[in-house]
Amino acid sequence: MASYHLSVKTIKRSAGRSATAAAAYRSGERINCQREGRVHDYTAKQGIEDSFIVAPEHAPAWAQDRAALWNAAEARETRKNSVTAREWELALPSEIGAEERAEITRVFAEQLVERYGVAVDVAIHAPHREGDQRNHHAHVLTSTRALGAEGFTDKTRVLDAAKTGGIEIEAMRETWAELQNRALERVGERERVDHRSLDAQRESALERGDALSAEELDRAPEVKLGPAANAMERRAMREAVAEGREYAPVTERGRAVHGARQARAMVRELRERVDLARETYGAEREAGQGRVSAGLAALRAAAEKDRGREDSPEQGHEDIRERLSRVVGREVGEEASERDTPAQGRESVKDRLGAILDRSKHVQVERDSELERDPENEREEHEKDQHRERDRGEGWSL
Repeated sequence: MASYHLSVKTIKRSAGRSATAAAAYRSGERINCQREGRVHDYTAKQGIEDSFIVAPEHAPAWAQDRAALWNAAEARETRKNSVTAREWELALPSEIGAEERAEITRVFAEQLVERYGVAVDVAIHAPHREGDQRNHHAHVLTSTRALGAEGFTDKTRVLDAAKTGGIEIEAMRETWAELQNRALERVGERERVDHRSLDAQRESALERGDALSAEELDRAPEVKLGPAANAMERRAMREAVAEGREYAPVTERGRAVHGARQARAMVRELRERVDLARETYGAEREAGQGRVSAGLAALRAAAEKDRGREDSPEQGHEDIRERLSRVVGREVGEEASERDTPAQGRESVKDRLGAILDRSKHVQVERDSELERDPENEREEHEKDQHRERDRGEGWSL
């Protein structure tokens, strides 16, 4: 499923970082940093699918040379706490091809150049061989100064100021979402990404009457693993694969992320079943079937969705009930083992509802008994009896 990610970070000297080192690492090249007198050599780095530079139309020719570009950016800054570059990290949709991913990233870079007049250095990375194979992403380094015909000039204050920075980044987030969605549409994918917050997306889902999507969006943003936890989880994944067992997270953050992803996958599957049932019902009705027949066909279509998965080596014969039980941290049959008989372990919805109604009746009887014992109620009943006796004596009794 296509997912949205765009984050913006800064390359700060105060954090011990440099634009030359960042550019060398992301592009997998060797850059001599003239300011530091160091050589940043990452030519052995793997997984870099593409890299290129996009500069303003009247930029000098040396701007297309990565080492010259970032050495010039470093030389232009004189303070020890200067911000020498800005990094835009983008998630790329795995549903489109490598050429399409490079194309939409280039268009995004061109938008940055047009909007801010900066130099843009792009590196597109393939998924890590031990991680999620859908994790295509791009690192987009931009200068913090505009680049003119004679070199770097003014700082891009519109991105630095508190009043305008957030607005500008939100505008670029929307641009990136539009580029991805157009690319997904071109290849015939139904999935779309959304740059808005979860709350905003949930509100929109409720407005259009999509309760299931709203329920899926009613969650906290996913916890970030961080480098240390990420390394531990990757090692746990490798060990699980080598031993032929299911991966189990080993860190608290890993468990939180894994559980949240499983829960979201379950909700997506339920939504797919609902959509399939709705489409089947509509098709059957258009074909002249009655409501009952169409409804049964819709239910069969939703139930049959698991059939293809049963033959999959990844899923085996695990049904949706087992997967849901694992998400909530309970083994299938756990409740049954705590009861006296297997039949009670599979207590039907009807039985549970009956028990609830019986308890409700019991509570109501107790409440009625309390009311009967209430002195105030006894006095009212006595007065009513007196009124009835008087009515009968006057001939009004029926």
